[in-house]
Amino acid sequence: MARHAPGAASKDSPTRGRTALHARIPGLRTVAPTHAPSDVVQTDIPARLDSLPFGHFHLLVIVGLGITWVLDGLEVTLAGSLSGELMQRAGLGLSNAQIGLASSAYLLGAVLGAFGFGWLTDRLGRKKLFFITLAVYLLATAATGLSWNAPSYVVFRFLTGAGIGGEYTAINSTIQELIPARLRGWTDLLVNGSFWIGAAMGAGGSVVLLNPAFINPALGWRLAFLIGTAIGLIILLMRRWIPESPRWLMTHGFAREADAVVGEIEARFGDKPDMAARRQPPVRLRMRDHTPLAEVARALFETYRQRTIVGLLLMAAQAFFYNAIFFTYALILTDFYAIPADRIGWYILPFAAGNVLGPVLLGRFFDTIGRKTMIASTYAASAVLLAAVGYLFAQNLFTVQTLTAAWMIVFFFASSAASSAYLTVSEIFPLEIRALAIAFFYAIGTGVGGVAGPLLLGSLIETGSRGRVAIGYAIGSALMLSAAAAEALWGVAAERKSLESVARPLSFIES
Repeated sequence: MARHAPGAASKDSPTRGRTALHARIPGLRTVAPTHAPSDVVQTDIPARLDSLPFGHFHLLVIVGLGITWVLDGLEVTLAGSLSGELMQRAGLGLSNAQIGLASSAYLLGAVLGAFGFGWLTDRLGRKKLFFITLAVYLLATAATGLSWNAPSYVVFRFLTGAGIGGEYTAINSTIQELIPARLRGWTDLLVNGSFWIGAAMGAGGSVVLLNPAFINPALGWRLAFLIGTAIGLIILLMRRWIPESPRWLMTHGFAREADAVVGEIEARFGDKPDMAARRQPPVRLRMRDHTPLAEVARALFETYRQRTIVGLLLMAAQAFFYNAIFFTYALILTDFYAIPADRIGWYILPFAAGNVLGPVLLGRFFDTIGRKTMIASTYAASAVLLAAVGYLFAQNLFTVQTLTAAWMIVFFFASSAASSAYLTVSEIFPLEIRALAIAFFYAIGTGVGGVAGPLLLGSLIETGSRGRVAIGYAIGSALMLSAAAAEALWGVAAERKSLESVARPLSFIES
């Protein structure tokens, strides 16, 4: 994008003609000695955000926005736990293939939703989109409980996925831009790991709602989908108190609004700021209302080509790994271990526990030991353990209890690995394209790994051959190893660094 000389305001400038920014304001001052002062700003807003102590405001951000992962975990687990009931005549009479198709439709919806809503998030703002995408999810998941046949179920799963995919882009970009740099890694892993809190809720809910002693399972599976709707309505209210990202505001012509938001956040804290973070130099930016797609492509495939390769490998590997195994876990339990549909939730609960504990116990090391070491090691550990589980499963050496224990160990590491993929792609690209970059990597990774994984494993399970199922696990192991190698070679040491120093804004102007 051409940069305009200081003496000539851009005709596309979102702040052209505004006079409100002519005043000098603390922390954000217009820089324009001889022309319209709204064109270029010099700001210390990133340093002010990174200097804040962790407090109630950040907890609100984490809970109000991070709940997306809880909802996704709830959705995925319900779909898996309910698959046995959905295959019954009293349910929808779905086949194994139709269960796999519905799982892939959910992921495909997430892919397309991420792209569409991600593009809008960078243009219209983070806050507008995290309300819109949550509304899409609420309507679609409620409609899922009203499905009347296989096609309607697949369509509603697709729409639910679209809402969740859109949530990812708006939510991850907002969290990254509001959490202080020194805490960004652990916070991001905890938020992403909360997927498994939702998974535990879905598993527990399915145990109750599919138990004939409590409710008719033919009605119970429909009520199960309303759990997500109820949670979403509560979160919709919580999000009213979360502000627009000041980093987004300062690059889109809303300089005074950005300063006001940061001022309000700072007023909530009585503690002194982190003075080391305060010493970061201010940045000079040329404001814009959007970033052309050509510039987005140039940043991804020219300026940051190596980072793009790493991001794609991390996302595709973890998407295949997780979705292939988890979406088909209920089928493994029913087909190979004859576990009744109303008992599947009991085996998902310990599975979920291992996934929650991983980010909780390992997350802080991503900010201390460092990103490259921790990401590469968790990916490699997950790959080796998955290969071992596949071999033992093929040899029929697992009982259902020992298989569940094995998955707890595998996903203790895999949960941190998968969460670090989302952390990586949301912090190593410039501010102006952050949401669309998240959408791109989520969409490509999920499209390649997530959609293909359940279809492949579902087909392999359909054969009834343990050896063939193990081949699917071996493919997942190989993908995780390749991602570990790429991170070790080309990963970015982003720990404890401001987002602007990890990836300089596209609108940055040299001093």
